[in-house]
Formats: sequence, C-alpha cells, structure tokens
Amino acid sequence: MRAVRSIAGEPTVVQVDEPAGDWPVLDVGAVGICGSDLALLSWSLPATIGHEFAGTIDGTAYCVEPTRRCGACDQCLIGAPQRCRNQRLLGVTLDGGLADRVAVQPECLLPLPDGLPVTNASLVEPLAVSWHALRRVSAVPGERVLVVGGGSIGLLAVAAAKAMGLDVDLEARHPHQKAAGERLGAGTPNGEYEVVVESAGTESSLATCISHAAPAGRVALVGVAHDNLALPGVPVMMKELTLVGCMCYDC
Repeated sequence: MRAVRSIAGEPTVVQVDEPAGDWPVLDVGAVGICGSDLALLSWSLPATIGHEFAGTIDGTAYCVEPTRRCGACDQCLIGAPQRCRNQRLLGVTLDGGLADRVAVQPECLLPLPDGLPVTNASLVEPLAVSWHALRRVSAVPGERVLVVGGGSIGLLAVAAAKAMGLDVDLEARHPHQKAAGERLGAGTPNGEYEVVVESAGTESSLATCISHAAPAGRVALVGVAHDNLALPGVPVMMKELTLVGCMCYDC
C-alpha cells in the first residue's frame, strides 16, 4: 500500500507493508498537514507521517487521537495524558495517517457524530488543541481574546473562542488568513486583551502577543517552536503576565 515518509528530508510516496498486529485497521479518508509535520521532515523519521486524520473501520467513521499514552505514569493517573512521561505519537514514533491504511490503538478511535463527514474530520485533532489552549488559560465570556497566527491552529482557536461565547480578534500575516478569520467571526486587533493565543511559534508572534496582552493577562503558548525563542522579559514582568504552555489536549 502507499504511504508518505521522509526520504532524505523530503516527503515521498513509498510502498509499505499492510499494517500488522492486533490493533484495528483504519481506512484513511482525510489527513491534515500540520506545520510540525513539515518541520519533522528534516529528521527523516522511519514512520509514516501525519497525525491529523480520520477514516472508517467496517463502515463506521472515526477520528483519531494520535497520542498513545502509557496509562501508568503519574501524569496519566491524575488525568493529564497529554503530559504522559512515556507518550508516543502516531505520525512521529508510530506510523501515522498519510497512508491508505493505518493500525490504530482502540482507545484512540473516536466515533464521529452523525452529520460530520470523514472528509472534514481531520480538523478534529487541531480543533481539540485550540480548545484545550483556551481552557488552559481559563478564558471566560466577557474577556477579550486575541489569536496571533492564522494557520489551522489559529483559525480553529478563533472558531473555538466563538463557540465559547468569547469576543475574539485575529492577528494574521496573510490576506487569505485574515479573510478566513473574518468568516469565522474574528475582528481586527485593537487595544489590549485579557487572553492571547500564540499559534505561530515564532519570536515575532510571541512579541506581538506580549505587546497586546493587558496587565495580568494570560498568554497560551500553542504554536510549536523548534528553536529557542527570545522572551521580551521586561514587559512580561512589568505587566505580570502569565505564560501557559499548552500540549495537545486533556481528557
């Protein structure tokens, strides 16, 4: 069967064996391409890439939670599997969804509700990331939220904020991202915000977040930075900001 793997740092369609083992085999119907997938190409990992995906098993549609937790470490036992000390990820250390078929741990299969087509369900995983980020900073109606970064995580953070009843604006680089944000209900950035979501993973986006955060504001760090970022320390201290790391999603 076909699969996409990193060969010499480039995404390449290759022929691989059918999935083996005792896990259910998912016929893949849709896969998202995360910015992390593109960054991980340079690692030339031996696994099939893709951790945002959905498909069917015997006619039943599922989305996939790609994080495989151990269930036995201290973080799993307190209900925080996203911080599992022995976590493995489909598409990174295990074969992911950019293939015709993939074996998935039963606990990671989530049946889709009626009316949600498989072709859209690869967005469930990044949406869960954005929803978790807003929960991590305890965003509540009445607060102003700014999302910085107009990729899939940023746009889905806008959608999540609107679903939570929050007033949300979007700071994005490209016109098509701004237009998508407007369709989702985002306004144009102005003034200060109690909650800011950093979804780009760059030094410039982090600086923008901190400059727009109100005193005692909370900044959710969702964008994946593969290098160390310089922190504008003085405004963080002067405003007494809280920077909150956000990893995947909880139970």
